[in-house]
Amino acid sequence: MISSKKQMAAMMLALLMTGPAIAQNTPQTSAKTTTGIQEFTTDGCSLFPDRAPGGTPDWCDCCVQHDVAYWRGGTEEERLQADIALREGVQNKSGSPQLAQMMYNGVRVGGDAALNTSFRWGYGWPYGRGYRALNADEQQQAAQAMARYRQQAGAMQCPSKPVTLSVLFSAGEKNEYGKR
Repeated sequence: MISSKKQMAAMMLALLMTGPAIAQNTPQTSAKTTTGIQEFTTDGCSLFPDRAPGGTPDWCDCCVQHDVAYWRGGTEEERLQADIALREGVQNKSGSPQLAQMMYNGVRVGGDAALNTSFRWGYGWPYGRGYRALNADEQQQAAQAMARYRQQAGAMQCPSKPVTLSVLFSAGEKNEYGKR
């Protein structure tokens, strides 16, 4: 079990990491953002590596599924369920309950609908939507946008450029695995 101090440190790290994103992400003004849902986008695990050094294990697909839920938005309970599913998926893929809990803590703190970030809850909708169930029209818009994405992309895909823990270290610095 993770100590309270470690959980607090993870939450503080998540807040520090989202600070620049909050300042840089302002609502877009295109007609798409004022009339309905934007097309689905994913960046994998956002401000976190998509996979372990060397590419194995790889938990990026868990993050993409999480992005689908975050893009679509909905109620606070739906968000909690999406975050729990992310934690369980990452733990199953990585074998690390600590890693899964750290990611869970990060999305619980950094993914709130009130934050004006590109990875907030309901990021497919205009900023300010908050937590509320999708009505029938919104559900149809989301389903149609997801169908377009799947038709174009083929399948739910992780970003093509692998992002690993090694990006957190400078070229001359070794990480805990002894790799540069």
